Amino acid sequence: MASNTIINVHTHTETAQPNITPTKTVDSHSVLRRLQSELMALMMSGDCGISAFPEEDNIMLWKGTIKGSKDTVFEGTEYKLSLSFPNDYPFKPPKVKFETTCFHPNLDLHGNICLDILQDKWSSAYDVRTILLSIQSLLGEPNISSPLNPQAAQLWSNQEEYRKMVQKLYKTTSA
Repeated sequence: MASNTIINVHTHTETAQPNITPTKTVDSHSVLRRLQSELMALMMSGDCGISAFPEEDNIMLWKGTIKGSKDTVFEGTEYKLSLSFPNDYPFKPPKVKFETTCFHPNLDLHGNICLDILQDKWSSAYDVRTILLSIQSLLGEPNISSPLNPQAAQLWSNQEEYRKMVQKLYKTTSA
């Protein structure tokens, strides 16, 4: 008997019900496969300065690392991030936060990131690698017209002073 059939118990007749499928639902098995695939692709990519791995036994929670790019005020720094994937990933973006304090125009004091691809510009075509590379790029090229940290945005124009502030805050928290 089909799962979309209802039997009228009193008359023993069958009534077909229309198949109603919710839009953009993802079963947990496909999310698991997608994240395992992304992990393999990230490990094989050989991208310099980014990495991420699931936490212990939970593939929905990852720890990432981003190194500051060469020739930026973040050169020589390394930042830890947390990535939390929703049950409807990849249709919704993961929640990504800096765990290491980072003085940056597009980061708040709690590690929240203002980056369009993690919000209204998200696409299911993006993956962990894309996210990490975008954040790494954002470090050296902030959007100072949309700051979460106005002090950092204001200081950005003076790269020498900005570098001093980055190093001061970075060494304080990573020691």
